[in-house]
Amino acid sequence: MTDKISRRDFLKLAGIGAATSAVLTGCGPAAKFVTRQPYFEMPEYTYNGESTYYATTCRECAAACGLVVRTMQGRAIKVEGNKANPVNLGKTCARGQTTLQGLYNPDRVQNPVQQGRASELSDKPMSWDDAIVTVSDALKNYKPEEIAFLMGMAPDHLFDLVTELTSKLGAPAPVRFGALGMFESRATLAQAAQEMYGQAALPFFDMSKADVVVSFGANFLETWLSPVAYTRGFSKMRKGRNGRRGYFVQFEARMSQTAAVADEWIPLRPGTEGLVAAALGGLVAEATGGSPSRVDAADAADKAGISLNTLEAVAARIVQANAPLAVVGGAALAQSNGLQVAKSVLALNALISKADSPTVFLSPLAPGEDEYHRPASAQEMADFAKKLDSGAVKALFIHGVNPVFELPRSFGFADALKKVETVISFATFPDETALMSDYIFPDHQGLESFGYQRAATGAEASVLSGMQPVVSPFHNTKATADVLLAAANLPYADEFAFIQSKLQQFVPLEGGSFAAPEINTFMAYFQQYGGWWKQDALTVAPAPSDAVIDAAEPKFEEGEYFLVPFVSPTLADVGANKPWLQETPDPTTTVMWNTWIEMNTDTAHELGIENDDVVRLVSAAGEVEAPVYLYPAIRPDTIAIPFGQGHTAYGQFAAGRGVNPADLFGPVFNEAGDLAFAGVKVRVEKTGKKKFLSRLESKIGVYGEGLGEEH
Repeated sequence: MTDKISRRDFLKLAGIGAATSAVLTGCGPAAKFVTRQPYFEMPEYTYNGESTYYATTCRECAAACGLVVRTMQGRAIKVEGNKANPVNLGKTCARGQTTLQGLYNPDRVQNPVQQGRASELSDKPMSWDDAIVTVSDALKNYKPEEIAFLMGMAPDHLFDLVTELTSKLGAPAPVRFGALGMFESRATLAQAAQEMYGQAALPFFDMSKADVVVSFGANFLETWLSPVAYTRGFSKMRKGRNGRRGYFVQFEARMSQTAAVADEWIPLRPGTEGLVAAALGGLVAEATGGSPSRVDAADAADKAGISLNTLEAVAARIVQANAPLAVVGGAALAQSNGLQVAKSVLALNALISKADSPTVFLSPLAPGEDEYHRPASAQEMADFAKKLDSGAVKALFIHGVNPVFELPRSFGFADALKKVETVISFATFPDETALMSDYIFPDHQGLESFGYQRAATGAEASVLSGMQPVVSPFHNTKATADVLLAAANLPYADEFAFIQSKLQQFVPLEGGSFAAPEINTFMAYFQQYGGWWKQDALTVAPAPSDAVIDAAEPKFEEGEYFLVPFVSPTLADVGANKPWLQETPDPTTTVMWNTWIEMNTDTAHELGIENDDVVRLVSAAGEVEAPVYLYPAIRPDTIAIPFGQGHTAYGQFAAGRGVNPADLFGPVFNEAGDLAFAGVKVRVEKTGKKKFLSRLESKIGVYGEGLGEEH
């Protein structure tokens, strides 16, 4: 880090046996003991005009991408990807780049407060001593079965600590949830892998090894699972091998950012993805002399609203490919038949996979993980809301998740929260759930925090990404782990000691990204390199299954148009409070700062609707109003709307912008318990109002509006 730290000083900090080179060249070893002071209190290791770099992990989603943060004079000024981390290999997405705007956000909760379930952030600060007593009393005064923890999908070290705490108390294990996990249908993917391959894990679709990719609804270039990793793999596929460029086909009703870069976008009818996958398998089998399919290809094409010739052409490309790959995700799984759709695509992969060039694997477990621990499904969250509503939970602790916003209103979580006697939030920002809490005890922002995150998918290696603070905390915040450790009787001095205890198991292991003789040296390297991962690829190509696949069509609610909700590629689930992301144009529509409703141009004209007309979408569960964006790249029978806006709180940049499409979702689930959010149908009502969308594109260039007008 700097040659101003002597060998003697470092040995005092990192322990006997630590490598001096880690300090001289690394990104923050011995970081627990280093105070990152701002410019006016110049620490001895900082030079005027020179930068210091720290390796850490992005907290904008749970993908576990590694970051290297450039700091100068105690301030973080630039974020880039960590080239050593196998998940992202030096790349970042837009949300990773804007993590600095979370750090410097003026709307952060700056002190522990007694919120009192007020509609605005409380101006009644508490001391941390009183906050810790409050947490301690809640843990002591209620019966173990009356205590519940609800946590987000990151960070994993805090989840491990709370798991240990609840086990000691005899309380229920913590529940994990995140809106991205809901939209990714992780429970469906894991159960499909269990039924097809005999192991519950996230499949890893290795695009870097493929030469033909056929995707069913997976928006892997946007927000799905590990988008930076999949973007890297897609880039390699596109570059091709032996002078042959990879070919990409996307089946989905609406052209997403991912579909926009496909060689072929095939707008099939929502809910027919499993049928089309089975039909493709039959055509491939027929072309290669295999068994005939139970699914008639012509009938499948007719039900999907596409031509048989199109299906046959895709099947021919698969047959000619050296390493074909079928991918499934997103809205394709968010149907009542979502589990069968997932199994159909995995079965298609088993059929088309070449023995010498497999492209589908089971994602390796992270270091120290004995099984894949998926987040709660939407059905499990609906059951959790019912438990709260029953009054069975007296004390609820919430960290890293905003269920009042992220869950469909039909689940009744906000009303159920009122039945809980004591609600304690550890939110960094005053989101909707935090404001409905009795207390907010703010955690550090991700760039101020220690920790680790397991990579669930996205890399061939087994990856544990490390976190460390790159700056001193800006406000009077405190690590949630330290609050819980101070309030409960666990055998760890602080958060850092707990993390050390969990990493101790890797010290004697060989075959990792580095080796160390003892834990202090290991921790120094762990912070320097930004984590620890196995050197060898640990993905396993699953054995084919003879499971019977039911290609039944899904059930839809009553309505005129299919609804295809999608996660905003720029905002995702937590980005609405960052002005850089609000100002970043959507990749397909260029709309900023608002929610829009995508409607086919011909459909809109039939209904007498024009650009920027505000319409009301009405489903069986609720209704929303938003302006229309005429979008030719969507089926005439389909309407789409992005998720990410619609906050009533969460700071000045997020509150009062757009609508939340989750208000349209009813409590309908597929066989794996994931929400059937793409099984919604809506009717459209004109409101007579108009609201002009902020968009980067010109209407003249896109629609010809205003051409020939004289001014």
